[in-house]
Amino acid sequence: MNNNIIPYGRQNITEEDIQSVVKALTSDYLTQGPKIAEFETAFGKYVGAKYAVAVSNGTAGLHLATLALNLKPGQKVITTSITFAASANCVEYCGGEVVFCDIDPKSYLIDLNKIREILESSTIPNEYVGIIPVDFAGYPVNLEALRELANEFGLWIIEDACHAPGAYFKKQNGEKSFSGSGEFADLAVFSFHPVKHIACGEGGMVTTNNLELYRKLITLRTHGITKDKDKFLNDILLAGGKKEYPEWYMEMQSLGFNYRLTDFQAALGLSQLSRANQGLLKRREIASYYNDAFVDKEYILGQSGVIEGHAYHLYIIEVKDRFELYNFLRQKGIYSQIHYFPCHLMPFYKNKGLVNATLDNAEDYYSKCISLPMYPTLSLADQNYVIEAIKSFYNG
Repeated sequence: MNNNIIPYGRQNITEEDIQSVVKALTSDYLTQGPKIAEFETAFGKYVGAKYAVAVSNGTAGLHLATLALNLKPGQKVITTSITFAASANCVEYCGGEVVFCDIDPKSYLIDLNKIREILESSTIPNEYVGIIPVDFAGYPVNLEALRELANEFGLWIIEDACHAPGAYFKKQNGEKSFSGSGEFADLAVFSFHPVKHIACGEGGMVTTNNLELYRKLITLRTHGITKDKDKFLNDILLAGGKKEYPEWYMEMQSLGFNYRLTDFQAALGLSQLSRANQGLLKRREIASYYNDAFVDKEYILGQSGVIEGHAYHLYIIEVKDRFELYNFLRQKGIYSQIHYFPCHLMPFYKNKGLVNATLDNAEDYYSKCISLPMYPTLSLADQNYVIEAIKSFYNG
């Protein structure tokens, strides 16, 4: 019996992280200070995007992304059902309508062929306006192929990359395309929840290569308020006033939100970002070890496996008797998790009477999936303990 609890995910806070936060806490700024821009610049460089906007959490980032793309009430957006609810909820926040698409049973990602079926079955012009693919568990969607499909039907793309900083897929020309780079998606969203690759306590980032969208995000993040000096001076001159700019000037041009990140959270994020690649390599090492341990085992119906470019926020296996295994592991101090209860079966969405409410692959996946402990500080001894516990459950 292991005397320690082994969770499915865990943050890693170092002395360097602590000192970075302390330095921010004792500076002149707790919020809206220089650390925000420093974090945005560093993160944008890390994922290869021109612009990055720090926000209070990943959900806020998804909400701002849909607002920046002018999603209007009644417009339809396609997303996967196997995701955290925020991927769909951001559409509801804007009055849009979510249409859930089934997954590819091998990759667990949204099925691009199923997206095409949904779009081609529409008899209403411009019924769909966008797609929100999810880099589920850290496995990046092939956005090059999705971009071609989106262009064909005139749709925007918001990449939910909350699981996938550092992830990449190979383009047709063999080059890497990193999650959040803005190469194919209009906007991408990341999360800095404690169990993610980069922890800020809470926090998020929106990346883009589109200057107009970037400017919208900046304004919407802070109540829709601007301190645009040039606009103020033009307004004063038109009114016959003097060309003077008071420091207190600001105006609300649109309805925005308070979705800001604090400086001390940004300081923590910067410190964590400095060793993000190290953590990513460790996650891939852990994934490879799981894969080798379970390969060709008859009770393993599917597993995340070893995939180039995968960021491994989660490592998932599919098994029979999933509920029994979950309880068995918990008794042994292994706190695995289930990712996720399908969104289309959630009471809120189910009660909306969705037409496409039967998603066979998503429901089959949910009946068998279980997420194993996956975090950079997971020791080899603890990983072996997890593996042996699973083997003992099925082999007796």
